[in-house]
Amino acid sequence: MRRKVSVEELAKIKDAMDKETIVRVFKRYKALYLYLSGMIGSDVAKQTGITVNTICNLYKKYQSAGLSGIPDKKISGRPVRLTLEERDTLKELIMKQHPFDVGVSRDFNWTAGLIANYIKREYGYTYSIRGITGLLARMGFYYKYPIYVLAD
Repeated sequence: MRRKVSVEELAKIKDAMDKETIVRVFKRYKALYLYLSGMIGSDVAKQTGITVNTICNLYKKYQSAGLSGIPDKKISGRPVRLTLEERDTLKELIMKQHPFDVGVSRDFNWTAGLIANYIKREYGYTYSIRGITGLLARMGFYYKYPIYVLAD
């Protein structure tokens, strides 16, 4: 089956492919380009590593939405458990108090595990260490290893 596309359309796809930095989306543009250039689906699949079914779906998306239908859509993910006020309170607590001040531990430094314990105790939500580090990153915190200095 011959697909009818103009040279200009192929040039637009090629240009989008050349500008793309995400490998997954680049492969989609390349598969679409090859498919619209006249290559059969099975050959495109072998060359790009994308299934024939996906190539056909890309072609349908391109027909209905143009190039804007090819990249991934934003995925919302799981809703945030802590409210904005609770996150603000937690941020203030981490910045201004030590774990021993709030009865979480006898330590002077907050760790992801201690923060998870505090959230479980105060708000009733269970977080993994990875979940806490993601939450902290979204709140503007970053890892910093402590530097120990000998006292004079």
